Amino acid sequence: MVIKTKIIEKVYRQGKLILEQMSENLTPNTGLAGFIKRMGGDGATAGFTYLALGTGSTAADATDTALETEITDSGLARAAATVSYEDTTTTGDTLQLVKAFTATGSKTVTEIGILNASSSGVLGGRVVKTGVPLEADDIYTVTYSIQLARA
Repeated sequence: MVIKTKIIEKVYRQGKLILEQMSENLTPNTGLAGFIKRMGGDGATAGFTYLALGTGSTAADATDTALETEITDSGLARAAATVSYEDTTTTGDTLQLVKAFTATGSKTVTEIGILNASSSGVLGGRVVKTGVPLEADDIYTVTYSIQLARA
């Protein structure tokens, strides 16, 4: 079994789409262990339903346990995402997290992560990618998809 990810980012400024980009993430060791625990019914491990944004630039690594520099202000702090289950190759094989953030200040987002808590928690995935510059009142939408597929 393999884990396939796709992250789609969109920026809307004054109601117009001004940027759209796609990237893939790295699932760190903590994420792999967390996914296995959830699959096995471990009630102590919460589901991965939070999206966090950051400004870090160090490449994602299997030993990561957090974002390098998580954003905690400007309307871009970690938040619960809308969770759905999508059909990519087979029925229900993809977990999809969607969150629309409204920027209240200027930031450049360079990293995105999924976590299983509103603070701290287990890092389920992290991507470091081309920076997305945001201004106040921009709507920044992140769609983070995780698919389990046959190898």
